[in-house]
Amino acid sequence: MNIALPIITLVVGLIGGFFIGVYYLRRQMTTMQNDPEMLQKVAKQMGYNLNGKQMQRAQQMMKNNNQPGRASAAGKRQGRKGK
Repeated sequence: MNIALPIITLVVGLIGGFFIGVYYLRRQMTTMQNDPEMLQKVAKQMGYNLNGKQMQRAQQMMKNNNQPGRASAAGKRQGRKGK
């Protein structure tokens, strides 16, 4: 019992932390797609400087990826590659 309880607590904490992290990341992505300034800031942190057209394309890609039931265009292209 002295060994099992800390292990169970660790596993539950890791699982809970994972789901909280996923929820937070999804919320941030939705906020980012609606806020072009935040998207521009993240792009600059990664070393990219997006112009207006690139910004619109990035926002459109994020909106398409967040829609449930749709596969991304990149995934579709990869599936056809092997045929």
